[in-house]
Amino acid sequence: MTEHLKTTMKVQRARLDLTQAGLADRAGVTRKSINAIETGAMVPSTILALKLARALGVSVEELFSLEEAPD
Repeated sequence: MTEHLKTTMKVQRARLDLTQAGLADRAGVTRKSINAIETGAMVPSTILALKLARALGVSVEELFSLEEAPD
């Protein structure tokens, strides 16, 4: 089995009533990066994951987890 990254970013944004653009501004990245992470097209670097967690007021573990996926 392979593992892929699961994120609660969309839920966390909704909790704070933030758009993708709003979160991007807080984290210092582009809206496209936020979208790519939320859709699973991009895996964030450690630094970006930490910035996103800080911007959303949660831990990295609350924001991201590994999920097993069948091959």
